[in-house]
Amino acid sequence: MDKNTIIGFVLIAAVLIGFSWYSQPSKEEQRAKFVKDSIEQSSRAKAEKEAKTTAFKRQQTAKQQILQDTTALFHTAMTGQAQDVVLKNDKLELTLSSKGAQVKKAVVKNYKDNIKETNSVILFQGDDQNLSYTLVAKEANISTADLYFQPSEITDTTVTFTAKAAEDKSICLQYKLGHNYLLKMSFKVIGMAGLFAPNSNTMAINWQDKVRQQEKGFTFENRYATLTYHETDGGTDYLNENKEKKDEEIEKNIDWVAFKNQFFSAVMIAEKDFGENTQMTSIPQKKGSGYLKQYEAKMKAFLDPTGKKPTNFEFYYGPNDFRLLKNVEKESAFGKDLQMERLVYLGWPLFRIINRWFTIYVFDWLSKWFPMGIVLILITLLLKAITYPMVKKSYMSSAKMRVLKPKLDEATKQYNKPEDQMQKQQAMMAEYAKYGVSPLSGCLPMLIQMPIWIAMFNFVPNAIQLRGQSFLWMKDLSTYDPVFQWNSNLWLIGDHLSLTCILFCAAQLIYSWFTMQMQKDQMVGQQAEQMKVMQWMMFLMPLMFFFIFNDYSSGLNFYYFVSLILSAAIMFILRKTTNDEKLLAILESRYKDNQSNPQKMKGMMARMQALQQMQRQQIEAQREKQDQLNRKKKGLK
Repeated sequence: MDKNTIIGFVLIAAVLIGFSWYSQPSKEEQRAKFVKDSIEQSSRAKAEKEAKTTAFKRQQTAKQQILQDTTALFHTAMTGQAQDVVLKNDKLELTLSSKGAQVKKAVVKNYKDNIKETNSVILFQGDDQNLSYTLVAKEANISTADLYFQPSEITDTTVTFTAKAAEDKSICLQYKLGHNYLLKMSFKVIGMAGLFAPNSNTMAINWQDKVRQQEKGFTFENRYATLTYHETDGGTDYLNENKEKKDEEIEKNIDWVAFKNQFFSAVMIAEKDFGENTQMTSIPQKKGSGYLKQYEAKMKAFLDPTGKKPTNFEFYYGPNDFRLLKNVEKESAFGKDLQMERLVYLGWPLFRIINRWFTIYVFDWLSKWFPMGIVLILITLLLKAITYPMVKKSYMSSAKMRVLKPKLDEATKQYNKPEDQMQKQQAMMAEYAKYGVSPLSGCLPMLIQMPIWIAMFNFVPNAIQLRGQSFLWMKDLSTYDPVFQWNSNLWLIGDHLSLTCILFCAAQLIYSWFTMQMQKDQMVGQQAEQMKVMQWMMFLMPLMFFFIFNDYSSGLNFYYFVSLILSAAIMFILRKTTNDEKLLAILESRYKDNQSNPQKMKGMMARMQALQQMQRQQIEAQREKQDQLNRKKKGLK
């Protein structure tokens, strides 16, 4: 990393922080904006309320016409008393209402509600969720949400809902709850073939849900709450979790739609796909409302008007556990490659491979024997053991350059002028070639570790096994651990200080200091001057990390804290156990061997010359760029 690059990073960070501070509106501007936003919000709410009122009135008028017309379809099913039917097993309890024949409440057992501190999690209840099926008949549309169904064949895991239009005409919905989190549903129309248009073979589905906040950290949980769907041709996608999306159109057929928060999901799966042009909506909710997102999916599904073939759906109400979601395909009767485990986000392809085939297996095995905090420490130790050979190689490369520093100083002492930097670099490379040392040999091993760090960044926040697990002072490894809290949100910080985030940033400072001390010993000439700029970066990066990770889970911050402390310890031990005199003697011996083997020396020189050529091209490009800027300045004058 050269001086210009370092200065560029510092300037970018300074500009971002300075611009964020400078662009804050004044109190008067904030007040004016607040008043303007309030007026606009009030007007928008009023318009939406009027539109809803108008639509409701039309619906009620149509309903009254049906009620008054004793010959109308489902005349008797438009009135009645809603009845609740409860289906349950050891893991799930569902309350279904005869009004609309839909699930009105879903309770996931054996998982703690971190908001209400109960021993079960309520995914939704009451008006939070609504699912209706609309059939387009010749005379009028039929919506299941308006009908009162008669329940029958009730057991702990099954129920049949029937709405009659006439003696021989009806709509029938059959539900069956499996032994885990999967609910199967069969939708069938009976004796109604002549009521539909000849080419009619679809029905419209409207599914709405206000996803509840389940975790303590609203911002962090909201980051992982997404409306996700799976395309029939393969692959999952989701709506942007931070932006409001209304009626986003999905052109391809899809297998399932998931209303997902960080650790739990409600999923609707179609046997014969949801047709093209599905419309999806995701509206983020305000902090303190108790909700994360307002979801809506408008879909089309297969319908056989003759009633010979039922329309089959499956619903998953449960945790975002990789293994459980993977097993849904085995329990499903549709025989599809659902890939529902993708609801547990494991990162981009490279990082997903690491997490899928390494992290998950190790994590699952260790969690059988140790508490989660110990599991994180053991995984960190294992990863450090795996990467230790690469770390040692990187360190030894730096150590070789350190012990050669006096020789480099001697070889380059005549090149002290700025215009002599090219010759200085060439002299350094020639000296490195004599001793068989490559200044780049320590870079690649360190880069190999980066995918592991990023993979863990994706894995830990999505590991439901950490949810509700305590360790040391951390009450819940899946959310932040506040050492201080207050009621208002501070700019860039929020409403708390996370202890593990502070420890992580402190460990980052310690590790950076160790790294800087080692690099100081190997710097020559102007490189030593560049270290002063690097010291600013050393203090700036942990500060930036603090603002980013203060809302993140204590488990992730704890992992990074342990990882950095171990890295610093490894650096310290390597430094103490490396004998510089012996290392220099080895290099001197190698130098003599290279002198006696001209062919080997020629090969190393060729590699160094290639490296010099790359540096020369970089310097020439910088000079050409500077000349262009100078010419522009002269032209302006």
